[in-house]
Amino acid sequence: MSSLSHLASVDPEIYAITQAELTRQQSTLEMIASENFTSLAVMEACGTVLTNKYAEGQPAKRYYAGCEIVDKAENLAIERAKQLFGAFHVNVQPHSGAQANMAAFMAAGLKAGDTIMGMDLSHGGHLTHGSPVNFSGMYYNVVSYGVDAQTERLNYDEIRRLAVEHQPKLIICGTSAYPRNIDFARFRAIADAVGAIVLADISHISGLVVAGIHPSPFPHCHLVTTTTHKTLRGPRGGIIMSADETYAKAIDKATFPGIQGGPLMHIIAAKAVAFKEALSPEFKEYAQHVAENAQILASTLQERGVKITTGGTDTHLLVIDFTPQDKTGKEMQQLFEEIGVTANKNTVPNDTRSPFVTSGVRLGTPALTTRGFDAPAMKALAHILADAILLENPPLAELKARIEALGEQFPLYPELLAKSQVAV
Repeated sequence: MSSLSHLASVDPEIYAITQAELTRQQSTLEMIASENFTSLAVMEACGTVLTNKYAEGQPAKRYYAGCEIVDKAENLAIERAKQLFGAFHVNVQPHSGAQANMAAFMAAGLKAGDTIMGMDLSHGGHLTHGSPVNFSGMYYNVVSYGVDAQTERLNYDEIRRLAVEHQPKLIICGTSAYPRNIDFARFRAIADAVGAIVLADISHISGLVVAGIHPSPFPHCHLVTTTTHKTLRGPRGGIIMSADETYAKAIDKATFPGIQGGPLMHIIAAKAVAFKEALSPEFKEYAQHVAENAQILASTLQERGVKITTGGTDTHLLVIDFTPQDKTGKEMQQLFEEIGVTANKNTVPNDTRSPFVTSGVRLGTPALTTRGFDAPAMKALAHILADAILLENPPLAELKARIEALGEQFPLYPELLAKSQVAV
């Protein structure tokens, strides 16, 4: 990564902001489940001259001249993604996971008013799976499924019942705050029973999928989308994949000219770098540690008497339910931030509080695992969090000092350590 000397000279204000953010990331513990830290190589790829090139269309089928070189970068990204996921077709151009889902809806042939099924946002789904404030809920007839009231897990028999009753054209399987494995084969069986297409959104678990920690959506799902950050540890962006050639042309057409113009060639190059890293044996070890760290965090919190939805986790995340303490997710998110832990408030199944308040907080282990957190560190962190949750008047200064001492054992980007904190 460059020294940013040109940025510092041309725009000292933005430079100061980048340095302040670097300090924030280095001095706090990042536990938002959808965030991670890229390698320096990925960051360098994001800042190359590839940002200057317009490349509307597909490799070798561009609308502008001069794309022979950037075609090589996109083809590398495509081939590496195919190898990673075992997909037949891959489009690496979506700017985000939300846009990947929008393009997938179009590739599936959906028309406004068609019926789709997706997981309820309040039960752990995603905005683009049918939330009324999102395009997916605005333009389609949405039938939401949730988790069982007792087990807090997906009830596949109930999902099948809903599918038979409502006959959706598309069934979305994927989550943003559900800590258990997804049975893609059962979703396909349900879809086949009603003649529906299955879209798997694996944005949160894609890094676990490619490492063999979580079952793969292939060959069960017709369409698969994912972000390239989160557990995959790449740049912010999305991709769309298909299990066979049936939807290949439709995917490309939906992405461009359907929802996007020119692709971000510098980000596509960074995706290619991340895919290469994810193909390494070291990445598989990393993903294994992500899941193990989440399980250690969950089990240690439970031993201290903290309630975890579903009783644990199979993945990289867990959701704490503060209902027994009569505390809100909003207040605990703020308390965690005060002691140096960044997390996000989250609804719990059958939450009685609004999405702006919530009764839970979602925690993830990808970013801390990237920093090198191991089992003893996760146990120590769990005890700090348990003290913050369970003590009647938690000693914030003491807890913050313990968090800082823990974080100092695992420096982030030591090559970029700021010489001093920059005030913004």
